[in-house]
Formats: sequence, structure tokens, C-alpha cells
Amino acid sequence: MLKKTITYKDFDGNERTENFWFNLSKAECMEMELSTNGGMQQMIERIVSERDNEKIVKIFKDIILKSYGKKSDDGKHFYKSPEISADFAATEAYSELFMELATDADAAAKFITAVLPVDPDEAKKALETVK
Repeated sequence: MLKKTITYKDFDGNERTENFWFNLSKAECMEMELSTNGGMQQMIERIVSERDNEKIVKIFKDIILKSYGKKSDDGKHFYKSPEISADFAATEAYSELFMELATDADAAAKFITAVLPVDPDEAKKALETVK
């Protein structure tokens, strides 16, 4: 799980600093891995090597919005829904995060590593047992 502190200006021009939470469960990661031809890592490597900016942008957006949620006060639950993702996407905090990841490869790599709990090698082994 990643707690990301983001400073942004709201639509009234007020500067805000807030904490946002991002996480993909092992089940969500495995679902993404199994539903992607060749696996997520291979697909990302292919898109990066092809310099397909349109697909890179889509992957960043998908991972940000799929991983965003609201953590319960007791830490037992992490709530996600299309509505929660849409609410976040409608903020300047989302825009700030997206621009950071799109323009800083190190920040993007750290973000992806922090929200993806499944080791790519572990996912490959699981895929091989399913085939």
C-alpha cells in the first residue's frame, strides 16, 4: 500500500496538501496478469520499447485509478469503486500525480513498485501452472 501526499490547488485556487492511498491486492494483480496476453510486465516492456506513448498513458491512468481507494480508519478495509475512482480523477490531485508519473521515470517506477504487491517472477510461475 502506498500513502502519497499530494499538494495541489483546488478549483477555488486554495492550496491543499492531502494524503491519498493506493493499493492493488495480490488478487487484483493476478487478475491483471492473467487477463493480459503475455502478462503485464511483458506488455509494459513491449509498449515502452515501442515508445507507444498513447498506450503508456493509458496504462498509467488505469493503474492509478484501479489502485486508488479509501482506507478504513481501522485499517481492515480498502474501499474502491468506479465512483471513488471518478471522484479522485476529477481532482487536481489526480492531475498532479499523473503529471509527476508521466514526466519522472523514477517516480513512476517507485509508484508502480509500491502498488503492485506481486513479484513479476511469482506471477510468471503462477501463469505457467495455469497453462
